Amino acid sequence: MKPHPQIVLRILEALREARTLCVVGHVRPDGDCAGSQLGLTLALRAEGKQVVCWNQDVIPQKYKFLDPAGDIQKPKRGQAFDVVIATDCASFERLGTVSETIPNRKLLINIDHHESNTRYGDLNWVAAHAPSTGELIFRLLKTARWPITPQIADCLFTAVSTDTGSFQYPTTRPSTFHVGAELVTRGANLAKICDEVYQSYPLPRARLLRHVYNQFRLTHDDRIAYFWLKQADFTRTGADSADSEGLIDHIRAIEPVIVACVFEEMEPELTRISLRSKSGAINVNAIAAQFGGGGHPAAAGARIAGSPLSTQRRVVAAIKKAINQAR
Repeated sequence: MKPHPQIVLRILEALREARTLCVVGHVRPDGDCAGSQLGLTLALRAEGKQVVCWNQDVIPQKYKFLDPAGDIQKPKRGQAFDVVIATDCASFERLGTVSETIPNRKLLINIDHHESNTRYGDLNWVAAHAPSTGELIFRLLKTARWPITPQIADCLFTAVSTDTGSFQYPTTRPSTFHVGAELVTRGANLAKICDEVYQSYPLPRARLLRHVYNQFRLTHDDRIAYFWLKQADFTRTGADSADSEGLIDHIRAIEPVIVACVFEEMEPELTRISLRSKSGAINVNAIAAQFGGGGHPAAAGARIAGSPLSTQRRVVAAIKKAINQAR
C-alpha cells in the first residue's frame, strides 16, 4: 500500500471520535454506490458506532443480495449526527431528498472518485485517479486496521468490479487487481457476486434490451450510437428505471462506435442522459458539463430540461463537435 494521504488520517480521526453517523449515497445507486455505502456502514457498526445508511432510492434488485438486513433505508427527518459520510456522490444535489434530511450534523465527509466532484464536504477525499469509490473505502478500512469481514468483502468487491466493468475499463490500475484479490482472500464470494450481478437479469430487463436493439440509432459515420427510453417503454416492458443500468454498454460495444448515449425520459420536459466514450481523446465529462452534469472522462451524465427533440439535437451536436475536434 502507498503512504496514506493526510486526508485519510483526518477522516479516520473524525470517524473514531464520532458516535452517531449516517452514510449516504447518490440517487439511483449503482454497484459502486451501494457497495461502498454498505461496506462502510458495516465496518463502522463493527467498531461500535450508531450508524444509519440512507439513500433516496431503493437499490436495484441485482444488488439486494448485499443487503439482506435491509440496511439501506429511505431518509428520515429530524435526526442529528456527529458525522455524515457521502460515498460515490459527485455533488450535494446528487444526494436527492437525502440532502434535506441531514442538516443537523457536525461534519460532512465526502469520499468519491468523480473528476467532476464539487468538494462539497467539510472533509473531501476526492481521488479522480481511482477507478471506484469501493477501492477508496477498502484503503480507508485497511489504514484503520478495521476487520474486513466476508460480507464487507462482498460489498467492496461488487463496488470495484461494477465500476471497472469487471476490471476491463482503462481506468483499472494494477493496484485494483490487488484489491480484488485481497477481497476474495478475505471472503468475497466471487461465484455469487458474478451470478447475482452479471448473470441473473429479470425478464422485464430482457424486454427492455430487445427494445434497445430494435430502436438504437447510429450517426456521424456510425461513430455515435444512441437510443431513447421513454416512460411508455418501461410501462410496456414491465421494467423500472433500475433495469436500464448497463444497457448503454450494448451499443457502446458496436465496433465503429466511439461515443454512446442514452436519453431517458424522466418527465415530459426533463431528460436524463448517460454518455460513454471508447476513445481517450473524447472526454464525455466535458460534454456532460456543458449541460450541468459531470462524471468521468469515459462515463458521465446530466439531466437536461427542455423538449426531447431539442435535447437530442443539442447533445448529439455536442458529441459530434467533440469527435471532430479530436481528429
